[in-house]
Amino acid sequence: MMLTNSLRKSAVFFLACFSFTQMYAQAPAVKPFRNTTPVWTLSTNLLYDATTSMNLGTEFKLADQWTLKLPVTYNPWKFSDNQKFKFVLVQPEVRYWLCEPFSGHFFGLHGHYSFFNVGAVGSDYMKQYRFQGNLYGGGLTYGYSFYLAPRWSLEASIGVGYARIEYDQYQCQTCGDFVQTDNENYIGPTQAGISLIYILK
Repeated sequence: MMLTNSLRKSAVFFLACFSFTQMYAQAPAVKPFRNTTPVWTLSTNLLYDATTSMNLGTEFKLADQWTLKLPVTYNPWKFSDNQKFKFVLVQPEVRYWLCEPFSGHFFGLHGHYSFFNVGAVGSDYMKQYRFQGNLYGGGLTYGYSFYLAPRWSLEASIGVGYARIEYDQYQCQTCGDFVQTDNENYIGPTQAGISLIYILK
C-alpha cells in the first residue's frame, strides 16, 4: 500500500535522522579536574543539528552503572508551497554502562513520543497530503562514548524498536479538506546519533 510504505519510510527518516540521539560524556582515563566519575552532562546530537532540528539533552547518574538521559528535539520550520516538517520529539532513556557511567560501552532502554505536522514532503504520494498526529513507542539502544578532553566527549549510538503512528490526513493545500484518520505500526531503527557531550559535574 502506497500510504503504508511512504509512512514507514518517513518514520525511519524521522526516528533515525531526527530522533530518536543523544550525547553524553565519557570519563577520562586521567581526571585532572576531578577525582570522581562525572554525574551530570549536557549534549547535542550533531546529526539532528545537521538537519536544522534544534535539540538539547541532559543525562545524570542514577547509580554505580546507571544513568538517565532526557533529550528533546524541536523542528519548527515551514517552507514555501506549504511544505513543512514540524515536530516535537522526546526520547527518555535509561542506560546501563558496562564499566562506569559516561565511559565506553552502554546499553539502553528508551521510549519516544512525538507530535508532528508534516506536509508536501517525501515521496510523490506524501507530497499530495498533510499528516498531523502522534507517534509513540520504545526500543533498545547500543552506544559507545569516546573521550575527547577533560570536559568533552563524543558518543555514537543506534537504537531499534517499535512506534505506533496515529494521524489525521488532509489535502496538502493550505486549509485542505480532511481525508481520513488512520494509523500505522512501525518496527525498525528508532534512533541514531553522533553526540557532542559537555560534562557539567
